[in-house]
Amino acid sequence: MSQFNNVSVVAKANVYFDGKCVSHSITLADGVKKSVGVILPSALTFNTGAPEIMESVAGTCRVKLADENEWKTYSAGQSFNVPGNSSFDIEVSGEPYHYVCHFG
Repeated sequence: MSQFNNVSVVAKANVYFDGKCVSHSITLADGVKKSVGVILPSALTFNTGAPEIMESVAGTCRVKLADENEWKTYSAGQSFNVPGNSSFDIEVSGEPYHYVCHFG
């Protein structure tokens, strides 16, 4: 998605890993919660509570899910699923990686 209409946005950003990942929480008109953000060049590990779908908006990343051995590359228009109560490693090099995180 390139745009969300009729949303509420939490003005204060979520800042992780010393500013290497910054996102904003949004709530759609139907109550669905998402976050939109950017990851600067880095290698990070995220933990999940709820299942997530990470939708790639711009840039490229490499991802390794907790239960997998191989890295996979994702770019704009692609997405990957992360199980709940899990984790994933993500590497971004070059341009920042922009994403939408769909929860649940």
